[in-house]
Amino acid sequence: MACLAATAVLAAGCSGPVEVETPAVTGKEAGTCAALVEALPGSVDDAEQRTVEPSDAPAAAWGDPPIVLRCGVPKPEEFDEFSTCQETDDVGWFIPDDQMTGRPEAITMTTIGRSVNVEVTLPPEHWPPAAAMVDLAPAIKETVPEIDPCV
Repeated sequence: MACLAATAVLAAGCSGPVEVETPAVTGKEAGTCAALVEALPGSVDDAEQRTVEPSDAPAAAWGDPPIVLRCGVPKPEEFDEFSTCQETDDVGWFIPDDQMTGRPEAITMTTIGRSVNVEVTLPPEHWPPAAAMVDLAPAIKETVPEIDPCV
């Protein structure tokens, strides 16, 4: 009986929408973000996609705790011309140095060198970030043009 109750609680935890802070995107950026959200995979790092709130947000989420993607975010404050990028499947990502500890922890990674910035937050349960990077790369490459390669 306790297992059934625990299963019901876990299922209920995943059933609700994930609330996301909505980036302000308009015009061409809004079109790019809409195309990206439409092209995203149904699962990332073996986590199934969930609905987001607001439902028209340029965002997506997977799993519980959720991996959250937001399109149209500003360039990270920590990023400058001396920052390094992690390139996976032809998509460059910036992860702040203080989050590159080599051990499981929450990280925020942002695409660099694309027409629109895409931010992905990963809970420690999805560390290291390589699987999420690989799963997201095809949709990003297909819909968000590269304008300046991350080097």
